[in-house]
Amino acid sequence: MLAAPINPSDINMIQGNYGLLPKLPAVGGNEGVGQVVAVGSSVTGLKPGDWVIPANAGLGTWRTEAMFSEEALIGVPSDIPLQSAATLGVNPCTAYRMLMDFEQLQSGDSVIQNASNSGVGQAVIQIAAALGLRTINVVRDRPDIQKLSDRLKDLGAEHVITEEELRKPETKNLFKDMPQPRLALNCVGGKSSTELLRHLAPGGTMVTYGGMAKQPIIASVSLLIFKDLKLRGFWLSQWKKDHSSDEFKKLILTLCDLIYQGQLTAPACSEVPLQDFQQALGASMEPFMSSKQILIM
Repeated sequence: MLAAPINPSDINMIQGNYGLLPKLPAVGGNEGVGQVVAVGSSVTGLKPGDWVIPANAGLGTWRTEAMFSEEALIGVPSDIPLQSAATLGVNPCTAYRMLMDFEQLQSGDSVIQNASNSGVGQAVIQIAAALGLRTINVVRDRPDIQKLSDRLKDLGAEHVITEEELRKPETKNLFKDMPQPRLALNCVGGKSSTELLRHLAPGGTMVTYGGMAKQPIIASVSLLIFKDLKLRGFWLSQWKKDHSSDEFKKLILTLCDLIYQGQLTAPACSEVPLQDFQQALGASMEPFMSSKQILIM
């Protein structure tokens, strides 16, 4: 392995409250990039020196080396940035599929999301901008909110507002010069998701892919009846089960094209040596952590 990030889903898996749990004993980490050092005589699609990422979750990427079957890996270009390769297989894939699969969005349409500074959130901002979509990005208030807002706008965010601002009546002024969003992306739950629903256009869809607040989604009956809103969920592991490995490879190549064009970069990262994994795990669980921890092997 060359590098592997620490994602919230990795922590959830270790805690035993994720939708996919490996047999114990197990190695942590579901994402990362490695380099092939040797292949067996029957391997035809990979060669020494190739960069590879896991084909599925549960591979265990927080380690220096391992032996895997060819089917467990997907080759990626070795000329993209290391951090981009290490964070390619989960968050950008989730962002792209949610933008493409639930509403038929056209250039100029808008999308609203919470947890906008997360790995998925930053990928949503960049991919949406590449598609000509406008984004309203909700974040928790914090001491360095202006610095965070500037960074997200540099990625392509049109509006960055706090959870508190989203609840104010003045928020409707945002939609004077842009269409109401037909798609909302929810990674928080609780009151935050309720507010996303309130700002959706009639017939719109809210897609939930995380539950950081560990609180249920509360949907107003009137919004469901009179605005015909739809509630959906997305889990990349399930998408992979429903689609062929060739389709996942095509998705990876699409994202690599965006990287080559400068339209998709890795989230803000802090590189940490593998031997300091405890420090990295602790930092990953701190509130308002805007930098993803990446273990360097």
